[in-house]
This record gives sequence, C-alpha cells and structure tokens, in this order.
Amino acid sequence: MPNPKIRINIPKNPAEKIALAQKVNGKHVADGNTSPLKLMQGNSWDTLGPVADECYHVHGQAEEMSRKAEELYRQRDAMLLKIDDALKSSRDLLMGVYRSEPKKLGEWGFEVDDTPRPAKAKKPQV
Repeated sequence: MPNPKIRINIPKNPAEKIALAQKVNGKHVADGNTSPLKLMQGNSWDTLGPVADECYHVHGQAEEMSRKAEELYRQRDAMLLKIDDALKSSRDLLMGVYRSEPKKLGEWGFEVDDTPRPAKAKKPQV
C-alpha cells in the first residue's frame, strides 16, 4: 500500500520541468521494451522524447534572446538619458521663445495640454 504522506512533485519552473522530462525519457530509453512507460497510450515517450530535447534547445534559445534583450534595453536606456535631457532642454528653450504662444510647441511635436490641473486633495486634519 502506498504511503499517503509521500508526494511526488513536478517542478513548475520550465527549465527544471524540461530537465525532469529528459531524465524520465532517458530512463525510458535505457529500459527499452521493458520500460513500464510503454504502457502509456495517450502520451508516448517514444513521441515525446524528441519533443523534450527540442524543447530544451528552444528554451536555451529563448534564454539567450532574453539576455540579449536585457543588454539592448540597457543600451536603449543609456541613450534615452541623453534624449530625455535634450527634449527637456528643447522644451524649455522653445517655451522661452514662444512664451506668449506656447501652443506653437505643438508644431515641434510636443503635446500641449492647456487644461487646468486638478486641485490636490487636502489631507484630513486629525
């Protein structure tokens, strides 16, 4: 009789799940025709074994692209610091040039919002 306190957990992490699938498939292949997994009818490891290997390679490619994306985001963010500074300086200069006509900044691509700002909510006094 099985021990009711024992649990066999399947990892939730994709990399760990792929590694487990490869171990299960490795044991299945090593056991050959004597593998008890040959009895499975819906999810044949003879079919899923190559899928697990392909999944491992695709996961590796995805991880590499993720690392490259992070590096590209760092490069973009460094450039954005300079762009942000130039945009603020340009806005401030143009606000001085077009002080009496601030809507002219719209011609430069700036969004001009002339609606009044909402009043700040007052903090309740205790």
